[in-house]
Amino acid sequence: MLIVSNWKAYVESSASAKALVTAAQKLGKGSTHELVLCVPAPYIGMFSGQKGFSLGAQDVSATLGGAATGEVTAGAVASLGATYTIVGHSERRAMGETDAVIIEKVRHALAHGLTPILCVGERERDEDAQYLKTVRSQLSSLFDALTQKERMEVIVAYEPLWAIGKTADEAITAEDLREMVSYIRKVLGDFVPGKAAAKIRVLYGGSAEAANAPVLADGSGIDGFLVGHASADPLTYTALLQALK
Repeated sequence: MLIVSNWKAYVESSASAKALVTAAQKLGKGSTHELVLCVPAPYIGMFSGQKGFSLGAQDVSATLGGAATGEVTAGAVASLGATYTIVGHSERRAMGETDAVIIEKVRHALAHGLTPILCVGERERDEDAQYLKTVRSQLSSLFDALTQKERMEVIVAYEPLWAIGKTADEAITAEDLREMVSYIRKVLGDFVPGKAAAKIRVLYGGSAEAANAPVLADGSGIDGFLVGHASADPLTYTALLQALK
């Protein structure tokens, strides 16, 4: 499975960052899982070239460079050794990031050899299943703007906002996740011909922890997890990966 860690802004010291990297390297030895650490931009260069995991950015700029103070471009991230980037995370969308901006970020990421991890998901679930329209819209807006080759390079992370921060018992059930993954692949089938849609990796990114990850992974059809807070502490991160072995 592909296990993507999103440290967010929880890790604020190089000592804490090094402890997490050490844990990842130990866990990665002999593991069948592919580990990706999406770290704050200042740490990308610090861990470039180290073995046992791949590096990713938590976001990239929609700009190509120039007069854009504070922006971190896809080119800069790639030059430091990152090979993945999260795009369209719910926290970025909540700050006003639009589908148009996300399209530009994905295009820049692909142009610089980065694998984009596109986050999609509904804010809440309603009895009439209108939330499915939200997920379809988020997927369609991007995939409609990409070429067939580019579409196959995108990873989709299903991130239901209502599940974030919940306990394992309160989060999504394995059955509901299986149905959503099936729906996502159905939508992808509108843009990718034949059985190719099944080759696009789909991750789950809502309150994944040691207590529920094995159950969610079993038979849901996901190809891995996008892990937030649980990935920013060596103990919870270790427990999660050990539970998935």
